[in-house]
Amino acid sequence: MKKRYISADLRRRVREQAQSRCGYRRRTEELAGEQMTLEHIRPESRGGLTVELNLWLACRRCNEYKGAQIYALDPITGKRVRLFNPRAQIWGEHLSWDETGAEIQGLTPAGRATIIALQLNNPEIIVARRL
Repeated sequence: MKKRYISADLRRRVREQAQSRCGYRRRTEELAGEQMTLEHIRPESRGGLTVELNLWLACRRCNEYKGAQIYALDPITGKRVRLFNPRAQIWGEHLSWDETGAEIQGLTPAGRATIIALQLNNPEIIVARRL
């Protein structure tokens, strides 16, 4: 599938709205050491449009792990739920940091499913967060 063109103005608006942070890990571009990518919340391959309301920032790792996923299993209930939507939902209502600040915890089914699907607590990132 051919990627849609995203204007510089639209990129700038989304970047400002996201405060140059990954919508999932909350890591800034400065800490990541690279620019965040624009990701389609509903992937183009699943009919998502290249419009402001469907775009947000994500680090490359989150964007790659998310891929075309929209749903994942909540590890507690075993039910299929929608992934956390960083544009429409508040991070702190679905996700939080543990007491050490090294691991992200899921507060809701969407938060827990997103942690697993996007591997938000993979071993490499845990080490980096502890440092």
